[in-house]
Amino acid sequence: MTGIDLVPLVDEGLGNSAYLVDLGDGRALVVDVSLDLRGAWRAARRRGLTVAFAADTHLHADFVSGARHLAATEGTQILASAAGHREFTHTGLRDGDEVDLGGLRLRALATPGHTHEHLSFLLLDGDAPAGVFTGGSLLVGSAARTDLVSAEQTEDLARQQYASLQRLATLPDEVGVWPTHGAGSFCSAPPGTERTSTIGREKAGNPLLRAKNEDGFVADLLGSLGSFPPYFLRLIEVNRRGSVVLDTDPALPPLDVGAVQSLLTDGAQLVDTRSVPEFAAGHVPGALSIPFRPVFASWLGWLAPHDRPLVIVRGADQDPAEIAWQATKIGYTNLAGELTGGVDAWTAAGHSATSTRLVRAGQLGRERILDIRQTAEFAAGHLPGATHIELGELAERAGDLSREPTVVMCGHGERAMGAASLLEQAGHRDLAVLDGGPQDWVTVSGRSLESRT
Repeated sequence: MTGIDLVPLVDEGLGNSAYLVDLGDGRALVVDVSLDLRGAWRAARRRGLTVAFAADTHLHADFVSGARHLAATEGTQILASAAGHREFTHTGLRDGDEVDLGGLRLRALATPGHTHEHLSFLLLDGDAPAGVFTGGSLLVGSAARTDLVSAEQTEDLARQQYASLQRLATLPDEVGVWPTHGAGSFCSAPPGTERTSTIGREKAGNPLLRAKNEDGFVADLLGSLGSFPPYFLRLIEVNRRGSVVLDTDPALPPLDVGAVQSLLTDGAQLVDTRSVPEFAAGHVPGALSIPFRPVFASWLGWLAPHDRPLVIVRGADQDPAEIAWQATKIGYTNLAGELTGGVDAWTAAGHSATSTRLVRAGQLGRERILDIRQTAEFAAGHLPGATHIELGELAERAGDLSREPTVVMCGHGERAMGAASLLEQAGHRDLAVLDGGPQDWVTVSGRSLESRT
C-alpha cells in the first residue's frame, strides 16, 4: 500500500468514512461520499486534484450520495453496481469488471448482504492488491446490518453477507480494509476508534469472520442488530433515483415571529438545536429539542418529520450553515429557515415560553424514571425499577404512558431532553430531565445498576 495516497474523510456524527485517492496524474477517485462534499473538495483542492471518479459501494441508507452532484458539476464519472438500477447516468459494474484509473485499477467484487447490489472495490497497483473498499460488507471488527431491505429478507441477506465476508477473507493478509461504516454508525459497527484495518487483522480479530459456520454467523449478526432511524428506509430509493443537485449551499433563511407563527399554524415543526440548559430554561411550547452536536443529523432523521416544514431555533454560537448541511446530507430539504432573535424575540412578541426542570442524580425521589437509551445500553446497566422506552419509539408510545411525575434520563442529558420535548408535545406535564447519566446515580447513591432487561 506504500504507493497509494489515501485520504479518509471521516464523518464522526454518522460514524462513516468516505475516501479520496490521489491517482497521481492530477485526478482523484472518491468512494462513498455524501452530498456534504466540503471535506472531499478541501482534500482535492489542497492537492490540486480534479475528482474524476466517484464510486458508490451500495445504495446508501444513512446519507444522500454526493456522486450525482459531482457528475453534474464537475463531470465526474460515477461507478456503481449495475444491479442497483440507478435512474441516472453512471457506469454500471458487475462482478469482476475493472476500471482503468490511469496506473491504478479498480476491480468490482460482488459482496451482497448489507444490500442486494453491494459491491466492494479492490484497488490494484499493477497486479498487486493494495486495499479494498468494503462499504457495508466487512467492517472493522464487524459486518454491516442486513435488515434495511425488509424483515422477510433479513436472514437471506445475512447468509449472503457471510459468503461475502468469506470471499473477502481470501484476499492477501496485507491488503487494506477500507469500510464505509464505522463506530457510531447505525448501520452497525462495534465501539472503537479504528476505522481501517487489514484482511489479516480482521481474520485474526473479527468475531464474525471467526464464526464456526454460516448458521453461527447469522445468529451472531442478527443478534447484534438494534433499531435504526426511519429515514434509512427512504434514502435507498432517493439514492437509486438520483439525489438532488444543489444550486447553492444549504442555508437557514431568517424568519420573523409572524412568519414562524404562520408556518406553525400550517403544520410546521419547530426544532430547537440549543444546549440542554438553554432549552430547559425556556423554549417555545411544542418545540422539539435536538441539541446540535456531531450526531445531530441522525437524531434529526429519527425524530423530526421529513414531510413538513422545519423551523430552527438555534443558539447564538451555533453555525446556521452547519445545521443546514447536516440536515441536507440526510435528505432533509424541508428547512424553512430560522426564528430570527430566537426565544427572546418570540416572548417579546407576546407569545409564551415554557421550561423543563433539570435535576441532578442526588435529587431523584420517587418519580418514575424513564430511560430512553438504546436497548443494548439499557441492558448493560440501568437504575433499578426504571421504565425503558427507546427514544426512537417514544413519539408513538407517549400517549399510552400514564401522566405521573417523571424524570427522563439517557447517558448525559441530550437525548433525554429530546424525549421530554416529545412528551410535552403529547400533553405530559410534571417532567424533569436528569442532568447526567447512570454513573452519576451510582456515584451519589453508592448502589449498583441492574443489568437485566
